Amino acid sequence: MSKFDFAPMPDKEGFFGSYGGQIIPPELKKVMDDIDQAYEEIRQTEEFQNELMSLFQDYVGRPSPIYHAKRLSEQLGGAQIFLKREDLNHTGAHKINHCLGEALLAKFMGKKKVLAETGAGQHGVALATACALVGIPCEIHMGQVDIEKEHPNVTKMKILGCKLVPVTRGTATLKDAVDSAFEEYLKNPEEYIYAIGSVVGPHPFPKMVRDFQSIIGREARQQFNEKFAKNPDVITACVGGGSNAMGLFTAFLNDDDVKIVGVEPAGKGLDTPDHSATMTLGKPSQIHGMKCYVLETDDGEPMPVHSIASGLDYPGVGPQHCYLKDIDRVEYETATDEECLNAFMTLSRVEGIIPALESAHAVAWAMRVAPTMGKDQQILINLSGRGDKDADYVAEKLGL
Repeated sequence: MSKFDFAPMPDKEGFFGSYGGQIIPPELKKVMDDIDQAYEEIRQTEEFQNELMSLFQDYVGRPSPIYHAKRLSEQLGGAQIFLKREDLNHTGAHKINHCLGEALLAKFMGKKKVLAETGAGQHGVALATACALVGIPCEIHMGQVDIEKEHPNVTKMKILGCKLVPVTRGTATLKDAVDSAFEEYLKNPEEYIYAIGSVVGPHPFPKMVRDFQSIIGREARQQFNEKFAKNPDVITACVGGGSNAMGLFTAFLNDDDVKIVGVEPAGKGLDTPDHSATMTLGKPSQIHGMKCYVLETDDGEPMPVHSIASGLDYPGVGPQHCYLKDIDRVEYETATDEECLNAFMTLSRVEGIIPALESAHAVAWAMRVAPTMGKDQQILINLSGRGDKDADYVAEKLGL
């Protein structure tokens, strides 16, 4: 039994404690409730579960392995570091896990178009892939800044046949892409479905995306226990919206012997405006149809946020993360752009694994704390994506 007395996650209204819900126009409530009903109906069927598990195994390449980063562990001189290799999935990240589920749900509901936003482009590539697989049109909205940073993923999305919509308003990054995609969705919510790319947004999306991503933690827990007959001492993952983290964390929430840590972007420093540390410096508010921690300006608008990792520069965060923070089940730490770049290069040159800049935040935190732990202790990092998309950007930034 866990020492934590969890409230329903979520309750019938879609709340995780006081976070989540459906802060949406009245005309959208029925649409969201229909999605929830269809999801609850389809997820109970053996046919859907079998199709999804078959795709996970034969299309995605699951289970993703757990790798012992021996050279990195030796170099740091403390805890043993292990990587859950989501970077080896088809399309190169964890995003394919929920995109397949959302695409199958859209097909089941007879939707005529799937809409989404993307930051780093991993969600966009994964959703374009899933839509090509099930034969449904796909439209992705992406900030112009991110389009320029993540050119390889932009090219992939176009090859896969999706319609890519550049977003130039505001900061031209992830938050603005969400706004743009949602406006398009509101034009015809009966026939379109908005496939949210993280554990954010109005109910049922935080629940639904978490459920599809929870395969990560279930696999990791089984793999680790088969190998070591115990849980890892610490598990960690980067947190922007928080889907890869919730995917890993969910299976371990009741294990009191496991310390759980989410790592946010400190950007250029927490003492500057150029960060995206929502859980660390934000406050409870509302954004994109949900109640959660939000980084806001003095006049109550979402802050223009920054991270070197395009997939993490979001001023809100998944409502379940907020609840888990408030009850002290999960600790939320930060890593700067500089630490992230160092982790990116270190893992590449010590282990021959190029991580996504998003994932490198979790690697950076583990590199910081591993030397303070015993050599018999273990840290499991969710390596949520590979760094192909970031290689040119990093090389230019570091003058390689």
